[in-house]
Amino acid sequence: MTLASQLAHWVTSTRVGDLPPLAFERAKMSLASTVASSAMGFDIASTQVIRAIEKENAGALQSTVWFDGIKLPVASAARLNAVSSDAAASDDSDMRSIAHIGTIVSSTSIAMAEKLGRSGEQILHAMVLGYEIAGRIDEALTPGRMQKGFHGSVSTVFGAAVATGCLLQLNTEQMAHAMVIAATSIGGLAIAADTSCAREYHASLSAMLGTQAAMAAHRGFQSEINSLEAPRGFLQAMGGQAIEDISKDWGQSWDIVTDMAIKLMPGGHPFHAIAEAAATAAIEGNVDPKEVQSITISAAQMRDWGSKTHPRDLIGAAHSVVYFVAASVADRRFDWEHMTVDKMTDPLITQLQDKVVFDPNPTPLPDRFTHRHGGTVIIQMKSGAIHKNTCKAARGSGTRRIDWIDIDRKYQKLMPLSRLSDQKIKDSLSMIYEFEKIKTADQLTSLLKI
Repeated sequence: MTLASQLAHWVTSTRVGDLPPLAFERAKMSLASTVASSAMGFDIASTQVIRAIEKENAGALQSTVWFDGIKLPVASAARLNAVSSDAAASDDSDMRSIAHIGTIVSSTSIAMAEKLGRSGEQILHAMVLGYEIAGRIDEALTPGRMQKGFHGSVSTVFGAAVATGCLLQLNTEQMAHAMVIAATSIGGLAIAADTSCAREYHASLSAMLGTQAAMAAHRGFQSEINSLEAPRGFLQAMGGQAIEDISKDWGQSWDIVTDMAIKLMPGGHPFHAIAEAAATAAIEGNVDPKEVQSITISAAQMRDWGSKTHPRDLIGAAHSVVYFVAASVADRRFDWEHMTVDKMTDPLITQLQDKVVFDPNPTPLPDRFTHRHGGTVIIQMKSGAIHKNTCKAARGSGTRRIDWIDIDRKYQKLMPLSRLSDQKIKDSLSMIYEFEKIKTADQLTSLLKI
């Protein structure tokens, strides 16, 4: 068997009853997070551009664009809902590589299920399996794809293809071809994602192209079935390693449980644990920000982010660990309002950024998954006092558990940005709580209309 055929066999033979309840629970949390993040990103300029393009090219009225309320072809709706969620830098991440798999499987599954009339249980099943395949492939690409300059969209596309393929009820051969079509469909430069709104453009393409790969396979389109593992194939081109692990121990655990993390603050997920360490050190030391002499970040994976200071827009702030730490010391927290210009230009936060330095000899990382690990923040006061805290994993990550109370807070904080009524916000979250019970996806999407 080729690798795609092996993975397709596992996907198509895994039934709803084979998945643990916690995997379904995490899928619902991912869906809630994606919808809330989409509310925050709905009016961002990059989202407006893509929405205008897709409206202009509108065809069949199949799937709902959240908050806008119009219906578009399934791949276009999936694209728009994904770009809205990713544009706000507030969605979820897989902590091995910070690929935003949950956004993609959520947006594509809802869009395809709405077109086909699938149930909530079928949607959650598709999300878990789509997440699993994307996570397994991206684990093999970490850190190779980033070193070669590719963004996480090159792995999240598999989540879209498999999730929508499950809802299309592809057979094993079709599912295998959906994967290899997805593999040859997408690129995405990491440098562009780190410095511009190309990040959310990548998400939009991942959702659209993965959905189209599954639809093409459904109609009999085929690609080179060996192209994942073949010489000059996808895995080699992307710097893959430990390729044998991709198809190993199927069903022993589920990536959506072990490695997904929900953002409980905005911005780059690699910085969340560092920000939490900074806030905790400031709280425990009752730190007066005006009396801070220096702030040291001790984390081997953070040294490459040291130059990004004094951001003045969401893209800059989302990618500045220096800003995260300075704001966390000044305000003893990092929260949704820290993506505003008011906070970015706060004089105290600005002064503290100039006091952030990096430990030149941090503890080496224990494995190749650089973003899975947090770090230590050391605050030295002008008096000579030192306040220090270490956070190995941020709240909302699988390793620390994810609580509905945090998902609720995020939903209630971000959803009003969509201009939905309070009642629709309340009803939509209640529906997601028990999503496995809904009969069709449009029960949810009908609530996501202004």
